[in-house]
Amino acid sequence: MDSTNNRPEEAPIPEEQRAEAENEKAAGAENVQPETQAGTDGGEKAPEQPAKDKKAEKAAKKAEKAEKKAEKAEDGCAAKLAAEHDRYLRLAAEYDNYRKRSNRERESIYSDVRADTVTQFLPVYDNLARALEQSTADEAYRKGVEMIMTQFKDILGRMGVTEIEALGRKFDPALHNAVMHDEDETKGEGEIVQELQKGFKLGDKVIRFAMVKVVN
Repeated sequence: MDSTNNRPEEAPIPEEQRAEAENEKAAGAENVQPETQAGTDGGEKAPEQPAKDKKAEKAAKKAEKAEKKAEKAEDGCAAKLAAEHDRYLRLAAEYDNYRKRSNRERESIYSDVRADTVTQFLPVYDNLARALEQSTADEAYRKGVEMIMTQFKDILGRMGVTEIEALGRKFDPALHNAVMHDEDETKGEGEIVQELQKGFKLGDKVIRFAMVKVVN
C-alpha cells in the first residue's frame, strides 16, 4: 500500500479564518512601521532642537544688546540737547544784556550830545532874558524880543529841556547853585530870594544849575 496514499489529508482552512489571519498580519505590519519611522525621524530631528534654542538665544542677546545701544545713544542725544539748550539760554541772556547795555549807552550818548548842544545856546537865552528885563519905549522892539524868546522856549521844550524852578523855593543843592547869601527874618531858612541865572534840565539830568541867592 502506497504510503502517500496513507497520509491523512489536511483539512481545508475556512475562508473566514484565512481573511482574518491576513488582516492581523497587515495590522501588525502597520504597527511596526510607524515605530520604525518614528525612531528614524526622532533620530534625525533630535540634534536639531538644541541648535534652534542656541540660535534663538543668540538672537535675543543680539536684540538686547541693540536695545541697550539705542538707549545709550538716546541718553547721549538727550544730554547733548540739554547742553545745547543751556548754551542757547546763556547766549540769549548775554545778547539781551548786550542789547540793553547798547541801548543805554546809545541813549546816554544821545542825551549827552543834546545836552552839549543845548548848553551852547543857553547864553542866547540869557541875553534874551536880559533884553526883556530892560525897559524900553520901543514896543515893537520889545514885542519882537518876546516873540523870539517864546520861539526859543518852544524849541527847548520840544527837545525835552525844562526850566528849573528857583525863586521862592527852598534851596536844593541837586538843582541850585547858591552864589549869594542874605539875612532876612521875614523869609524862611534856605529860601531862594533871587534867581541870578536860569537853570535847565534835560529830562531828569541837570544841564545847568540855577544860580541863586539864598536866605541863611
